[in-house]
Amino acid sequence: MAKLDHINEKILRELRRDGRISNLELAERVGLSPSACLRRVQELERSGVISGYRAVLSPEARGVGFIAYIGVGLGEHTKASQEGFERAVARAPEVVECHNITGTIEFLLRIECASLKDYKTFHTEVLGTVPHVNAITTYVVLDSPKDERA
Repeated sequence: MAKLDHINEKILRELRRDGRISNLELAERVGLSPSACLRRVQELERSGVISGYRAVLSPEARGVGFIAYIGVGLGEHTKASQEGFERAVARAPEVVECHNITGTIEFLLRIECASLKDYKTFHTEVLGTVPHVNAITTYVVLDSPKDERA
């Protein structure tokens, strides 16, 4: 694993802001020579600290007008019911994140749909048909003043 000193932390912060930044610009921002910066980035990649680069997508430009987080509780706490739920949501294009969590529910989902009507269809036709789902709580996203997912 790469050592996460203050310079590597700076590199990670800059790459999180802009994964397409040139090595020359990155080196300048973190105070390294381009060759030293490139070696550090390559080591961060090789060690798995940087696991990939992604595009940040605009929901509006993609026609997404409804975003929500959904807490899902299962009525049966078995490996089979958990795996069945995970398979079902893996097939649903509306589910862009699925997290198995601790607490009073088993899963937290991030849903992106074109509209409230589309969400209702997903809620009824997908979640409503998955065995062992016994609790669904929806939290509609009104705004995201800070969102560092990439």
